[in-house]
Amino acid sequence: MKLRLDHPWLIADLGTTQRVLSFAPHRAGFVSARRIVWRQVRDADLPANLDAGEWLAAQMAAAGLTDAVGMLTSREVARWCRAAAGPVTCAATVGLGNAERVGHRQPPRPGWGTINIAVHLTDGLTDAALLEAMTIVAEARTAAVMESGLMLPQGPTTGTGTDCIAVAAPPGAGRFAGLHTPLGQAIGAAVYDAVATGCATWMKEQG
Repeated sequence: MKLRLDHPWLIADLGTTQRVLSFAPHRAGFVSARRIVWRQVRDADLPANLDAGEWLAAQMAAAGLTDAVGMLTSREVARWCRAAAGPVTCAATVGLGNAERVGHRQPPRPGWGTINIAVHLTDGLTDAALLEAMTIVAEARTAAVMESGLMLPQGPTTGTGTDCIAVAAPPGAGRFAGLHTPLGQAIGAAVYDAVATGCATWMKEQG
């Protein structure tokens, strides 16, 4: 996975068309794509009544990125963090201005800092195994955020209200990606390292 910064875009090129699973605002679900992209935004770009999905689709079309999986973040995309372990590469932008604790809601505040993660696996997986890989990515992200030290009134932060995850892999016969597998271990390590680095950077910036 090669990363290219073209502000306000961060573009992850997977090298070839891959199977991508995400809940991104552009091309969510199971799709085929070669690129996963982040679009940096300001609060002013997304007023309350705007359809953010339509806005992003128009932005991606104008940039020639319609076929990519697209995510939104107000985090400065130049602050991306990357980590790798075995067959896994993770790139993440990490902002915690929109911090939440699972099962609770915080009052609205400006600055939609969020955690956007793209993970590329070189091992070929079935769709079911991609789903399992997604759960490991979410678990590793949550562990890194909880260990960042950022507290909310209800307890340690577990994520943000607008986190997004995209996991890419070649189509293949691999059926398992859980914590007991070498692949699951590598996913956890790469994602944890990238998100933990991003959390530490954001916390340092906030003082």
